Amino acid sequence: MHYSLAAGMTASAATGLWTTSANAAPLRGGTFRVGMHDGNSSDTHDPGTYVSRQQIYLAHQYRSYLTLIEPDGTLGPDLASSWSANSDATIWTFELNPNASFHSGKAVTANDVIATLNHHRGEDSTSAARSLLTSVTDVDAEGDHTVKITMNSGNADLPWLMTDYHLAICPANDDGSLNWQSGDGSGPYKIDEGEWGVGWTLSRHEGWHLEGAYFDAVEMLVLNDPNARQTALITGDVDAISLIDLKTSALMQRNPDLVVENVPSAAAITMPMHCDTAPFDNADVRKALKLSIDRNEIIEKIGFGAATIGNDFHHSPAQPYWPDDIPQREYDPEQAKSLLQKAGAEGLTVNISTAESLFSGAVDMCVLYAEQAKKAGISVNVVREPNDGYYSDVWLKKPFLAVSWGARPTPDVMYTLAYKDDAAWNESKWQNERFNKLLLQAKSELNDSLRGEMYREMAMLARDDGGTIIPMFNNFVYARRANVMRGEGLAASWELDGARAPSRWWFKA
Repeated sequence: MHYSLAAGMTASAATGLWTTSANAAPLRGGTFRVGMHDGNSSDTHDPGTYVSRQQIYLAHQYRSYLTLIEPDGTLGPDLASSWSANSDATIWTFELNPNASFHSGKAVTANDVIATLNHHRGEDSTSAARSLLTSVTDVDAEGDHTVKITMNSGNADLPWLMTDYHLAICPANDDGSLNWQSGDGSGPYKIDEGEWGVGWTLSRHEGWHLEGAYFDAVEMLVLNDPNARQTALITGDVDAISLIDLKTSALMQRNPDLVVENVPSAAAITMPMHCDTAPFDNADVRKALKLSIDRNEIIEKIGFGAATIGNDFHHSPAQPYWPDDIPQREYDPEQAKSLLQKAGAEGLTVNISTAESLFSGAVDMCVLYAEQAKKAGISVNVVREPNDGYYSDVWLKKPFLAVSWGARPTPDVMYTLAYKDDAAWNESKWQNERFNKLLLQAKSELNDSLRGEMYREMAMLARDDGGTIIPMFNNFVYARRANVMRGEGLAASWELDGARAPSRWWFKA
């Protein structure tokens, strides 16, 4: 509770975070061109469907959120200038910035926030963020610039939850529904034109309510192919790229015209198995597959050291309440063989789907895992899927695959989004009654020590019974041209400074 409240109390000061002792003061001007990985022609403006990096990066330019994650990792204001809670964190009140406006000229009001949150709530909502708001019972306006959110149980993390990239504030229609189709937003840049899976051109929103937006215009190009992306940066066709091939990072670092950023984060590479589908419906088979991966070799050969080792629970050392005393799972093919024999699954053969656009080395990681699993008598067939449409056609549909997750600020947000029994993004289809009971209790527990104990037990349940292999928490490794300046901090919530590089960076004079 004190974590969230402290962030709220200092929120009004957080917009002054720029400390540019290492760089010249920010300058306005120029067109910032960025090459993005992971963009699909099937993407849409509906915030409830956001999943690709194209949607996430674009949303942080043309839309706004109630709160945001600052470059130093603290919680700061976006549309909400301040927030506060009652004593048990069941009622949160957000005060909106009265100067905020949409690109259409309409003022941002409490009605827009209400319509946005309601878009993700309720039995009929198809939003991926629905599970994050199941405890919300009412969202009310108290005047044009005050929003009150009431829940049936306390949630000490609610201000952090409001940074979730699905919860972009869109204008309300007169009937209270959400006008997401128009592409209107209140972010630092407005869309001039664009095409999903191809690219976007944007220009500065002069009525933006925060500091920054130093570039006159932004061009966001979808470059799923890593070679094309890096070539565009090296030749100067773009000014920054969202992901570099780690095999070439050392070479790029030697180029005086480039700057490589390597940011530890809570982003994760996961390998979910559908727990309702054979053979993954057997807990011993799941554990055998977890024991058949050599995480240290994966980090060395695929992550090139730019990662933190995973332990099959989706809680990173970069998040609060990290359970640091849980034994690290080691590579043990002999124990895996024993478990497969117990399950009657000797000579196991499985397919794993992957695509190169997921992250640098995604296909190579699965190929290496297949080699490692052979020692346990497991045959892993690597299925290389098309880059375009991976998250719409493969993820949540194929029973075993590789996935790249962005960072979430707290374990509650991560577990609620992807491990809760009824979560739309429960990618392993795992059901554990004790885990879900603890998740509900921890959400409203205001004693930090007790809350930490709950998260530790949840981590153990996910590690030993869950359906997800987590080889590593990958660093965000991306690059920019040397004439692109930034402040001292880099947000670790997404690549490109928390997906906000266009509004936080500037060109050198």
